[in-house]
Order: sequence, then structure tokens, then C-alpha cells
Amino acid sequence: MFVIIGIAVVLGAVVGGYLMEHGNLSVLFQPAEVIIIFGAATGSLIIASPPKVLSLIIKSIGKLFGSGGMGKGGYLELLTLLFQVFSKIRKEGLISIEADIEEPAKSPIFNKHKKVLSNHHAINYLCDNLKVIISTNVPAHELDSLMELDAETHHHEALAPAHKISMVADSLPGLGIVAAVLGVVLTMGKISEPPEVLGHSIGAALVGTFMGVLMCYGFVGPIAANIETKVKDDGVALEIIRVALVSFVGGAAPQMAVEFGRRAIPSTDRPSFNELEEAIRKK
Repeated sequence: MFVIIGIAVVLGAVVGGYLMEHGNLSVLFQPAEVIIIFGAATGSLIIASPPKVLSLIIKSIGKLFGSGGMGKGGYLELLTLLFQVFSKIRKEGLISIEADIEEPAKSPIFNKHKKVLSNHHAINYLCDNLKVIISTNVPAHELDSLMELDAETHHHEALAPAHKISMVADSLPGLGIVAAVLGVVLTMGKISEPPEVLGHSIGAALVGTFMGVLMCYGFVGPIAANIETKVKDDGVALEIIRVALVSFVGGAAPQMAVEFGRRAIPSTDRPSFNELEEAIRKK
């Protein structure tokens, strides 16, 4: 929603200011400039990105209009899920959760937390590391290193679309100049024409520079920044799981382990201690 509002504000400010100075919108409509700039930008993106990265870019664009992260409610669900898993391990032993982590979708514990269950990477991250704990007596510091490596690998992969889109944004002003230069070349072929014809041709050429700069700083660059922010927000769930699980393996009680996880949540979405305690009591 906010992305749509931002696009409307950018277009409204630019077009509105242009019209206030009695500009002619038809002059800005230059299909050839659009083909040159965006065709070259698309080609450069294809050259720079392997197929798997292009697939990630398409998925990231699809998520652009959604909200990043799990939100306060989702984080509360994650913390209560961790508390229930830790409590079951403490009471019944590690083997008691084996069936739950093998098929989370069929687990009575996981099925109580639909928001968490829909976050497939967070679920896989939690279950994979619980399997490690079950299969080997791993010390807390080694588990911490393993989980941090896993999270960093995912973070690096998830940021690839933002980096590639940012690269395209940086290239757009230059491609706008390319389109403008080609327009000037065409204008030189009309040097014998009247001044009004030359003026129109030069104006059309300059539209290329205008479009390249506007798309860079008004749209494509902010889109890359938006995707990067969403990736960082999505990584909060993994950080909660890592901190809580390492604390539990290190000997912390279930309540204390999830408190460590709660402290990993940014303050804007962090539930209070009392909210977490109440959520655990209800579950």
C-alpha cells in the first residue's frame, strides 16, 4: 500500500510541477526513448544475473507490495512455539519432538501457530537445527556458529535481488544519456530544418536524460532499498530462533530461553514481557 502511495506522490510531484509551468505532456511521451533506456536496462540485468537470481528478483518484486517481517503477532506466536518445544524437550526428552520436526505440518504443536508455519524458511531453520541437537551432543557455541552460518548464507542469497536492482538503478542515468546522445545525433541530421523543428527534436532527446534520472532516484533505487529492508525484517525470525535455541542448549530454562529470543526483536515490533507471559499462559 505504501509503495503505491509513494509512486503516486513521485508522479504527482513531478508531473504536477511540470504542468504548473505550463509544460506540454505530449513532449514527455517518447516511446523510442523508453525502448532504448528500459530495453538496455533489462538486457544489462539479464547479463549480470544468472537464471536463479532472475527467479529471485521476480519473487522479490511480487513481495514488494506486502509487509516485511512477521509483525508483533507473528513474533509472539514464534516465541510461544519455541516455549512449547523447549518445555516438551525438558519434560519428555529430545526424542519426544522427533515426529514434530519431521513433519511440522502434521504436528499438534506447530499447527497451533499458523503464522509461523506459513514462514517456511523459519520452520526449516528451526527443525533442521533441532535435528542436529537430537542427532549429536553439540555444544552451545558450536551450534551458535552453525546457525549463524546458515542464517548468513540465507541472508546473502536473499539480498541478491536488491543488489542487482540497485545496479540497474545506478545504470539508468547513464542509459538516459545514451538515449539523449542518440537524439542529438538525429537532430544533427535535421540541422537545415527551422528552429522550431530543431527545438522539438532536442527537447525529445533531453527526455531520455530526464527519464533515466527520474527512474533511478524516484522508482528503481527506492524499490531496491525496499527489498533490502524486507530481507532484513525477514531475518529477525531466524535471529530469534538462533538466540533462543542456543540459550536453551546452553542450559537456560524454557522461559529464560524465549526471553533471550524476545530481546532479539526490534523495539517497534517487540512484545512486552507481560504480553509474552500472557500468550504462553493462553497456549
